[in-house]
Amino acid sequence: MSDMRLIVAGAGGRMGRALVRAIAESKGAVLAGALEAPGSDLLGKDAGVLAGLPANGITLSADLWAMSKDADGILDFTVPAATIANVAIAAQRGLVHVIGTTGLSGSDNAVIKSVTNRAVVVQSGNMSLGVNLLAAVVRRVAKALDQTFDIEIVETHHRMKVDAPSGTALMLGQAAASGRGVTLDDHSERGRDGITGARRPGSIGFASLRGGTVAGDHSVSFLGPFERLTLSHQAEDRMLFAHGALKAALWAHGKAPGHYTMADVLGLSDI
Repeated sequence: MSDMRLIVAGAGGRMGRALVRAIAESKGAVLAGALEAPGSDLLGKDAGVLAGLPANGITLSADLWAMSKDADGILDFTVPAATIANVAIAAQRGLVHVIGTTGLSGSDNAVIKSVTNRAVVVQSGNMSLGVNLLAAVVRRVAKALDQTFDIEIVETHHRMKVDAPSGTALMLGQAAASGRGVTLDDHSERGRDGITGARRPGSIGFASLRGGTVAGDHSVSFLGPFERLTLSHQAEDRMLFAHGALKAALWAHGKAPGHYTMADVLGLSDI
């Protein structure tokens, strides 16, 4: 099979530049396009140069329809509005759409899932092997421990991150809720402040820390009578997310239409 031709959405951002580097460093894929928001000062710039590589002749453009004509997939770590705008074009062009965007609403996710009867979408709050293994373990532990064990999720990210809790924290919360056979929406507890009263039994708590240049730290604690268990993951460089996204795209190339996750990519769905 020939190299997979990939578009990087948000190619001028931190994650976009990491994705361009990951494609350049890996076998089986080539950069076919670099998408950036309309009006960006980076439009027309060379994607390779922006990523700290030699010029590659792929300049940043805001025209996804044109650049997707000869592409096989798109790696999309942008913002919700941009991702939703990309969904219809990616589906119409038959592109594999790898979505790592966080902060998506319920209606945004409904739009994404609406195209998966005809398009291949791989969506995850985190593309790393370690985090997806962590989610699988969290689900098993939550299933094993009853509600005398409180669940608290703490995440730390760099000062520029705009959404909270992080997509990874929510993914871990979903794993914990799934293990307990409940819905996260009905059991999520966030933003404690002031006189909050006693902790609600069965709730899944979240705390978000922001500062510095942290790529992403996450921990899930199970706090029971006289003992506690904490499971954690530390991301040291966002390149791990880029390589995970690239792995997802290559895995999805040629798959039947559907909505997949990194658990599918890594074979963790049955853990």
